[in-house]
Amino acid sequence: MNVRRLIPTTALAGAVALGLVSLSACAGTSDAADGGNGGKLDVVASFYPMQYLAEQIGGGHVAVETLTKPGVEPHDLELKPKQIGALGEADVILYLKGIQPAVDEAIAQAGVKNTVDAATLTKLEAHGTSAGHDHGHGEEGHEHADEHGAEEGHEGHDHGSEAGADPHVWLDPVKYAEVAKGVGSAFEKADPDHAADYKKNTDALVKKLGDLNTEFETGLKNTATRTFITTHSAFGYLAERYHLDQEGISGIDPESEPSPARMKELQEVAAKDKVSTIFFETLASDKTAKTLAGDTGLKTDVLDPLEGITDKSRGGDYIEVMRSNLTALKKALGAK
Repeated sequence: MNVRRLIPTTALAGAVALGLVSLSACAGTSDAADGGNGGKLDVVASFYPMQYLAEQIGGGHVAVETLTKPGVEPHDLELKPKQIGALGEADVILYLKGIQPAVDEAIAQAGVKNTVDAATLTKLEAHGTSAGHDHGHGEEGHEHADEHGAEEGHEGHDHGSEAGADPHVWLDPVKYAEVAKGVGSAFEKADPDHAADYKKNTDALVKKLGDLNTEFETGLKNTATRTFITTHSAFGYLAERYHLDQEGISGIDPESEPSPARMKELQEVAAKDKVSTIFFETLASDKTAKTLAGDTGLKTDVLDPLEGITDKSRGGDYIEVMRSNLTALKKALGAK
């Protein structure tokens, strides 16, 4: 699991590459028409958040292959030679650089040329342990979060490098919608014959994400506490968007062991901020969360970082799981 905490500086320097679109030299409809999927655009998605965008935007015009199968922890993914070979044959590749080092390396090895680097689809930010600390009001809360993490030296809470860029943008519906717009534009260029459909599908998805954002804003507006504790510090963007305070137990790696000092600090935070629940995720062990909950007399619940959909997921797709997350947060935070 160490790879999650030690993402290479070079990888995170490019973490702003929220989608890489591989277009053939001609980039026209002939590429899709000549493929082996009945004229469909061949799309390779690195993991679930990219897969969901590809399927929602591409609709019936795309054939989506996902590198990370359901139930596989995406950060630790090791690709098979067949998967690496297929990368070079794709019309479009969507990935989030910095999350999966093996995927980043495979794309480099595949020598994918004529790419559109979606580095400007949304702005990546650095999040300390307490993303949205001071209730996250604008940039002040964001900067305070970074200072908080730096001053107290919480092990593993910087998302991987000196740049400190947090790649978990899909957990913020607003930022995810920005990414969706960029993916839609890329599909339109890759397969111009179906550009109108891609645009229509993108607009529909952006509306769904806008509605989801409104649900979160309304549901989390009035709560008894603004602080939540989670094993995986993946919710920095979500915390900042909705003025919450994320306290991560173990930083980016939910299976690393937190120090005794950190556990003691979290006990104090829980008491001070009237925290009721310790959150864990579906794809990692709940041992640490249950240990902390036992020490503090608190409950445990699932807050899903949506890195994959499994039978354990509370919902069958992104929107449903995010709504389940909202329900869990409202209950834990004492929403009124």
